Amino acid sequence: MSNSLSNAVIALGANLNLRGNGPAVTLRSALDAISRQDLVIRAVSRFFATPCFPAGAGPDYVNAAALIATEQSPAELLRGLHAVEHEFGRERVQRWGMRTLDLDLVCFSDQVLPDRALFDHWLTLSPEAQQQKAPDQLILPHPRLQDRAFVLVPMADIVPDWRHPVLDRTVSQMVADLPADEVAAVTPL
Repeated sequence: MSNSLSNAVIALGANLNLRGNGPAVTLRSALDAISRQDLVIRAVSRFFATPCFPAGAGPDYVNAAALIATEQSPAELLRGLHAVEHEFGRERVQRWGMRTLDLDLVCFSDQVLPDRALFDHWLTLSPEAQQQKAPDQLILPHPRLQDRAFVLVPMADIVPDWRHPVLDRTVSQMVADLPADEVAAVTPL
């Protein structure tokens, strides 16, 4: 690798067993698979038990976050993450459904992709529209990042001072903005 590395954060989650192993084992194995993709894993959060989202959609999750360094573009990185998901039996059948492995590219340095107008569109979608629609291209930072304790609490372990390039809030500040009961429901394993 050259010296032109960018930092990115990946949110990891699983709530289904795979090949006789529980979600925590799957996440550890997925981190190994990610590290074989010419990526440098700089930090990994603790693993957390988190309520299934949306409520009632299946078993509870194990979630974590990883800070990586890469020479890849965000689109290349996302393709690699999808390949790892596929390797671990991920099937994209239902939006926000149960899964053996979920790898979300949450942020890529301070980039806003594909542009501010499209980011703002996805940021302001109603909850109903969010469940029905999925973007056909990569939106960064993840437009629901600030709403999700199951992403922000693990991120706070590894990048508490990362500042959202649109909302101008750090991860620690976004965690503090969430309802206390949602943060408390994300518990270390």
